[in-house]
Amino acid sequence: MAESYPLAMPDTSVARIRLVARNAIAVSTSPFTYSQQIYRHQGQSFEADITLPAMKREDAEVWVAWLLRMRGRFGTFLLGDPANATPRGSAATDAGIPVVAGASQTGDELAIDGLPLSTTGYLKAGDYIQLGSGATATLHKVLQDVDSDGTGAATLNLFPAVRISPANNAPVTVTNCKGVFRLNANETSWDINEATVYGITFGAVEAL
Repeated sequence: MAESYPLAMPDTSVARIRLVARNAIAVSTSPFTYSQQIYRHQGQSFEADITLPAMKREDAEVWVAWLLRMRGRFGTFLLGDPANATPRGSAATDAGIPVVAGASQTGDELAIDGLPLSTTGYLKAGDYIQLGSGATATLHKVLQDVDSDGTGAATLNLFPAVRISPANNAPVTVTNCKGVFRLNANETSWDINEATVYGITFGAVEAL
């Protein structure tokens, strides 16, 4: 039976995750004056290095099988920041669902509405949002505190930039946010010691 990607990660908590935010910036430095010319390209992405806790065979083989189901860099999976599943802002307790305010939006900023009216700190700097779902899910970090105006609208400053314009009124997920990632290599490895304790680490990049 063919796999249906992206896969969900197994339930075991990770021991450590290192998140990397990468920007494509060109820098040209004069060899004579050391003055710099900077050019910002469009490329922005998240990467991750994931370390799993030491596990015995019963739990570890679930992860080994899951990693092999990726078929190297072919498959994809959903990944979020496990320490930041709940926003620090008041969005954590608000029952409403914000939506995209207007079509044809790409870049560093995204206009949204459907927020509680005139609310300070609906989202806090460092919170995440998710656009899309399943195979179209993208993960974005909010870079400044978000306050709504008297109509329940706000503008988000995001990393990475919105690459594909979401539809007007598309839902904006603010809790348990995830994006689509793939493994960063075609080789999968795992360690087993004399006590049959498994050690598993792997790297991932956004699936773009």
